Amino acid sequence: MRKTLREIAQVIEGDVKGDADVVITGISGIKEAASGDITFLANPKYSPLLATTSASAVIVSKEMEIPPAKNFIRVANPSLAFAKVISLMNPDEAGHFKGIHSSALLGKGVKLGKNAAIGAYVVIEDDAEIGDNSVIYPGCFIGRMTKIGSDTLIHPNVSIRERVAVGSRVIIHSGTVIGSDGFGFVEVDGRQHKIPQVGTVEIADDVEIGANVTIDRARFNKTIIGRGTKIDNLVQIAHNVVIGENCLIVAQVGISGSTVIGNNVILAGQAGLVGHITVGDNAIVTAQSGVSKSIPAGAMFSGYPARPFLENQKSHAYVHNLPKMFDLVKELKKRIEELETKLKSKE
Repeated sequence: MRKTLREIAQVIEGDVKGDADVVITGISGIKEAASGDITFLANPKYSPLLATTSASAVIVSKEMEIPPAKNFIRVANPSLAFAKVISLMNPDEAGHFKGIHSSALLGKGVKLGKNAAIGAYVVIEDDAEIGDNSVIYPGCFIGRMTKIGSDTLIHPNVSIRERVAVGSRVIIHSGTVIGSDGFGFVEVDGRQHKIPQVGTVEIADDVEIGANVTIDRARFNKTIIGRGTKIDNLVQIAHNVVIGENCLIVAQVGISGSTVIGNNVILAGQAGLVGHITVGDNAIVTAQSGVSKSIPAGAMFSGYPARPFLENQKSHAYVHNLPKMFDLVKELKKRIEELETKLKSKE
């Protein structure tokens, strides 16, 4: 794909600084870019790279200072603009497959929307519904009475069990299991007895779920993933968890049962949350934190056990200074001993 800088600027609604007729043939990171590539820079701390990059053009924010003799496009949001450029320069010419493969197994009462596509060896059980323009890739399992909205994309080898509801414009990546039994047992006479998990899972519109994610069905009611939430790979979400809208759940997060997550929350990689707590709107939990108590709205927590971020940072600073404090104590102890010896000699 070849586009002039002027054509790209029109698509991303930006202002060109430099040669608007330069031809762009590729996209790349700012360090790796070569002549003919377009790249972007969103974080000001990397601004020295603007002078050294070999890219033919760079997308930057409207406020960023730019060196002379280079080509730029100024936009409000460089990251979003670059995402649009990627789609522009790399159109999916083949698109998704169409139609229903002959090896797909459809149960009784299955309803398929207009232009729904069903891949090879997909199993859709009785009374399930697939919305318009949704695509289900090979090897997927859709349980009975499950409903999937329109324009949803389900990649190969996804399992969605019975009575689950998936919204529209949802993307689910390979290996994910939605609606598996919650981890519920009761001990009787030294043996664990399974507690039936008769609830369901509800995935709202515009959610994206990464590869090998597990979302358990509720014991009685619903496990809920709110509109616009994005879930990374290898995340475990237990029964009766409620996650709000536009949250970011990063890789290897584990959320125990009946925890409630507010809107616009960020849970960074490998964070672990106990059950039956709440995390308020706009809160942030940093990577590898162990959350054992509820977190108020707008707060940032870190550490194990998780505490307010600045408090935890202060504790880390004290720990890092322990060797110096130990040497100081040794020196003070030595001086005290010397003083005691002098006092005894005078006596």
